[in-house]
Amino acid sequence: MADLSLPSLICNFIDGREIPASAGERFEKRSPSDGRVLLQVARSRAEDVRVAVAAAQNAQPAWAGATVVSRGDVLRSIALGLRDRLDEVARLVVLETGKSLKDARAETGAAVEMGMFVAGEGRRYYGRTTTSAVPHKTAHTIRQPVGVVGLIIAANTPIANVAWKVFPALLCGNAAVLKAAEDTPLSAWAFARIARECGLPPGLLNVVHGFGEEAGAPLVESVDVDLISFTGSTAVGRYIAQAAGARLAKVCLELGGKNPLIVCDDADLDRAVEASVLSAFSNAGQRCAAGSRIIVFEAVYQEFRDRLLARVARVRVGCEDDDDFGPVINAAQLDSMCAAIEAARRDGVTVLTGGSRLTGPGYDGGYFLAPTLLENAAPDATISRTELFGPVSVLYRVRDFEEALSLAHQSPYGLTASIHTVSVHRAMTFVARIRSGVAVVNGATYGSEPHLPFGGLDESGTGWREAGTEALDVYSEWKTVYLNFDPGAV
Repeated sequence: MADLSLPSLICNFIDGREIPASAGERFEKRSPSDGRVLLQVARSRAEDVRVAVAAAQNAQPAWAGATVVSRGDVLRSIALGLRDRLDEVARLVVLETGKSLKDARAETGAAVEMGMFVAGEGRRYYGRTTTSAVPHKTAHTIRQPVGVVGLIIAANTPIANVAWKVFPALLCGNAAVLKAAEDTPLSAWAFARIARECGLPPGLLNVVHGFGEEAGAPLVESVDVDLISFTGSTAVGRYIAQAAGARLAKVCLELGGKNPLIVCDDADLDRAVEASVLSAFSNAGQRCAAGSRIIVFEAVYQEFRDRLLARVARVRVGCEDDDDFGPVINAAQLDSMCAAIEAARRDGVTVLTGGSRLTGPGYDGGYFLAPTLLENAAPDATISRTELFGPVSVLYRVRDFEEALSLAHQSPYGLTASIHTVSVHRAMTFVARIRSGVAVVNGATYGSEPHLPFGGLDESGTGWREAGTEALDVYSEWKTVYLNFDPGAV
């Protein structure tokens, strides 16, 4: 079996082999839980990306020529291999993210489920057969591979993020170059090793490590990469759209969110409080679908606020299974959030709880931010419109449903949204009118499943959806086929 013990150096994975960066450069990966150096990682440059793309180009035609059922069978083997090594992979996720083993195991399980779902689509790779207006002519559609795909992922749920893109990309007959998140190299390294062990041919999954400007940009700008699929910040997404769009490459962007959770005057307040805490703080708030704006009807605002503060006071921050969430991913992210909170405070925003780095036993050296609730922020304030990607949420008071919906829409994003109400009329009106890719009634703002599409509007993405069968539209192209025949020649 592939050795998944913690290495001292993470190399690139190109054409089935693990090789250092061509210039021999490395960078340090530090533990978010205590700040110590965990290992060294290959620091890739344009030349490393070029070699990886060339390997993908060489491997892709034969893979595309295999049946989609056989490709699905290989992916199923990888998913089962990941399941067999679930505890080992989860421990690597713990090391690189600082989250609890319980949460890491759940995340790894989600990666397995994604693989199993996508593998099954190998036997449901449907096209469409239809009629023609022309006599003696039939028409149908089939899918064809895109070619070489560049995959760039975020660090928040690393092994799930790898699975989210790699499985559908490979099922559709493409070869992939994955630029792993620099903060979470272990997940991509482990996945590549398991994939090789489970029979994935060399060159179909290539992994390059490094920083965005040095390794991600050359991948985006390569004329030999036919598709870029990116999950991350809106600012980087804009650059990718421009750079890849200049050569008319296909681009799939899943970007940020400033997601509203509305609490109506008829809501089950205990349920709404729990959903708010989970939406705002689970995974240290490092979710594009985090509930970072909590919009509450005036009639229940004070009672909800009191219950929410009491619940937040019981939130446990740490790396153990009985803790609610752990550290953020790196020191720069922590410093950025603390600076944003301090700037909001200077602008008159009230910090109800939290707002600062946690220190002391169990926290020293780590990147821990106390769960933070803010109040009295204007809808157009920076803190109201900027995704912080951490355990920070803002409370807003509104008169009624119309004001709540209007405030929900005062954001450049449109990813997820939630409402808490017992009124079916309010719930269905909210679902119909909210501008978001995901709408939730009486639940948290997050919770995507592998068989359903996920993505957003406006600055949350470009309209493509990943997960679900909709991911096949990202990683394949449609071909319309016409067949003419002559009955007289029978």
